[in-house]
Amino acid sequence: MNTKKIYIIDATIIAGTLLTLIVSMLYIGYVNPLVIAPSDNFETMNTSVLFSFENAGEILIDDNPEFSSPEKINAKDNLIVRLVPGTYYWKVRGEMKSETRKLTVLSEIGLKLKSTGENSYEVVNSGNTALNVEVYENETLIDKIALKADESKNSSGTKFIGGEKDE
Repeated sequence: MNTKKIYIIDATIIAGTLLTLIVSMLYIGYVNPLVIAPSDNFETMNTSVLFSFENAGEILIDDNPEFSSPEKINAKDNLIVRLVPGTYYWKVRGEMKSETRKLTVLSEIGLKLKSTGENSYEVVNSGNTALNVEVYENETLIDKIALKADESKNSSGTKFIGGEKDE
């Protein structure tokens, strides 16, 4: 009879300990995702953004804070994601979701010319956003070039004017 009582007491202690452990894991944060980077309201001109986190397996990225159409990226800790210039909201999801953070990739416009001969140039988009470039011979428009980020094309002219491409 005493052995039966001891087993009941042992089972009660074990069940109570397990229940306490599970509840403390949920409420103390052992299963909550730990978001490290980028920080909230982060701004950069670099289109390759490092996401650093723990206890999560998926990043949700959207252009609105309601996450109505998020891009879901399966990942473990630390992942570099290439983003076009714009404002994004993101969070990670594991057993639970993290807080929502905001990040902005700023547009950087850069146009370089490399001479390839007399009035002949390699036109290089050195920024992170698409460009429209107008090519002039003196004051006459002779060509229009569309360049993606890091793209180049050859052209001849005396004046090159570039601006951000309208999407």
